[in-house]
Amino acid sequence: MTSTKEQSTSPADVLRQLASKHGSDVFSEEFALWMDSQDPLRPLRERFAYPKKGTLSGVDPTLIDPTEDCVYLCGNSLGLKPRSADKSVMEQLNVWGDIAVEMHFEGQLPAALCDRYGREGLGRLVGADPECVVLMNGLTVNLHLLLVSFYKPTNTRYKILIEGHAFPSDRYAMASQAELRGYNPKDVVVELIPRSGEQTLRTEDILKVIKEQGPSIAVVCLSGVQYYTGQKFDMGRITKAAQEQGCLVGWDLAHAVGNVRLQLDDWGVDFACWCSYKYMNAGPGAIAGAYVNKRHNGRLAPHLEGWWSNKDTTRFEMREKCDPAPGVDSFRLCNPPPILVSIVLASLEIFDEAGMDRLLEKQYLLTGYLELLIKSHFSSCQMRMPSATIITPEDTDARGCQLSLIFSFPLEQVHRELKKRGVLNDIRRPNVMRVAPAPLYNSFHDVYLFIHTLSEVFEICKTVGA
Repeated sequence: MTSTKEQSTSPADVLRQLASKHGSDVFSEEFALWMDSQDPLRPLRERFAYPKKGTLSGVDPTLIDPTEDCVYLCGNSLGLKPRSADKSVMEQLNVWGDIAVEMHFEGQLPAALCDRYGREGLGRLVGADPECVVLMNGLTVNLHLLLVSFYKPTNTRYKILIEGHAFPSDRYAMASQAELRGYNPKDVVVELIPRSGEQTLRTEDILKVIKEQGPSIAVVCLSGVQYYTGQKFDMGRITKAAQEQGCLVGWDLAHAVGNVRLQLDDWGVDFACWCSYKYMNAGPGAIAGAYVNKRHNGRLAPHLEGWWSNKDTTRFEMREKCDPAPGVDSFRLCNPPPILVSIVLASLEIFDEAGMDRLLEKQYLLTGYLELLIKSHFSSCQMRMPSATIITPEDTDARGCQLSLIFSFPLEQVHRELKKRGVLNDIRRPNVMRVAPAPLYNSFHDVYLFIHTLSEVFEICKTVGA
């Protein structure tokens, strides 16, 4: 797999060139299998526990081979389990059993120090100095902790800018932060809405709102990659524009970390947070991450404190007053769970082995292959029925793995029939199916099988609807 963005104007062009070179039809199963044979990341699939069709609920046993791998295109919702996580978790359980309280400072991952581990890997994923990132809490907890400090409304600068149809947790967090300061959220939370008839936001429209309302905006806090549409925002330009207006800028990177290239330090982002269970594959409820730019290390704005907010060197002196650690470490509240940290470390090891450059090169073609097949087989612009419409941007710089689809058939019906056949992806109300081939473990053949199965399902839906 040697083709890159520079060799063509689109993934579809690259794929057609590769098919021609191989002497196969780009739409054939033969081509998908050949692409997998050329994939240098192919061995990584074996590093993950891949569900079998027979273990899933909702499958129709008359339609599947229970021993086959399911078609898993849901890494944007929950990444697959690294096989090494079993060993990592068991090691922590054994240390607990063997030395009990001594595990706080003994063993390969001392409990009292375990949030110091993995920072280098996290820093590489988000483009940050390792000292500016930390594993702690859950995403929304971290978002609240950061906003307590960074959202400091005044009489003239009090608004929070988010994207419309942001993930509910983000909307709730912003609204509750406004209410805690005595504001009506309707007066404070400004939502960016796409133009009439469009599904995604134009960067120029975001920048226009920032320029027009910037003097009254305290915090800009958008998603790096929008959970519903799959749109990747131009984080660098938006951050720069907002800060020029005097706004502080934070990013929810839940759907961005491990999915797209991030450069938090270079962009000058003020703060960010993310979960670790989607593309980072650290399991449901995984310990989350947070980032604070080091220029804020001496910032005096108050924030919530706990035992773990102390400097590592003075934490166990049990001082009357907190001796805050610098930067992001001062936002920690309590001792981190080594079992959860160990799973993140197992995933980071695979990311380091793969390298973000190789992951993004594969993603470019893998998601591009999905896009090519959907447009070729189900494009609504060709007046075909049934149809699937992609609402995620076509520009590969404005998306990651995920493509969000709207069908001409009822969403739940399509989803249910796919699941009967061992295909796992998810749906989000009101009318989107999200399909996300993750380059760490998904294959071109997975994408081919999804399209082949979706064709079968559409035929079923047509029959049912007739």
